[in-house]
Order: sequence, then C-alpha cells, then structure tokens
Amino acid sequence: MIEIVSGEKGKGKTKILLDRCNEDIKNISGSSIFVDKSSKHMYDLDSKVRLINITEYPVNTTGEFLGFLSGVISQNNDIEEIFLDSFLTIAFIDTNNGLLSSIEELEKISDCFNVKFIISISQTKDDLPSEVQSKVVVSL
Repeated sequence: MIEIVSGEKGKGKTKILLDRCNEDIKNISGSSIFVDKSSKHMYDLDSKVRLINITEYPVNTTGEFLGFLSGVISQNNDIEEIFLDSFLTIAFIDTNNGLLSSIEELEKISDCFNVKFIISISQTKDDLPSEVQSKVVVSL
C-alpha cells in the first residue's frame, strides 16, 4: 500500500509525515523507517524509528534508490512502514512517467513484503498524474 501526502514546498508535508510516523510507531508491532535527504529530523522522531539519510549512501538514480529500499527491507523482515520524505528528490524523479513507474515498483515491493509506504510529494494533488491521485491521503 502506498499513501501520498501532496502539496507545494513549504506547506507542512514533512511535519505531517513526522507526526504520523511518531503516532504509528506506538500502534504497530514491527519497525518503522524514515528516509530523508538529511539527518535534521533525527530528534523529531521517536527513538524506535530508524532515520536513514539517503545522501550518506551511493544512490544516484531511481533504480538505485528502489534497490536500496529493497536492501533495507531484506535486512529486516519486521519493517511495517517506510516513510519517504521529499520523494521526488530522494528518488531522483523528474518526470510524471518516472513517478508512475516508481509508484508501480513501490507497489510491487509493498505487496511482496507487506510494507506500507507513506511518501511526500512536492506537487499539488491536481498536478499529479491521475493514476496516482487516488493514493493521496493528505493534500495541502
């Protein structure tokens, strides 16, 4: 399952993801991962949540990013949720076709390993491809 928090830059998507992650970790039996482009939110997250600063790893393409996520999941079969902040940036996506194919791959990973992805995208819901608009749970 994939849930999208959409909205223009500066509208509060990261805060929503942080709050949701901190609330969800209280109610799930497995692990939660928060992937971001820096470590600045380390102290905003519950200590049970693993923060991954993607810039610390040699990930430079969308394919490498998806492979990285698969590797993270392969090392811990207890992961229930993965939060992806600034998804378009950290996944190296710059086209709607790139977004669609990445969402399709995330769906496959999600179905295969029973992991929920909650992602933030810096676009309004109306600017997203129609194929993914149904996945938007918060639109700012």
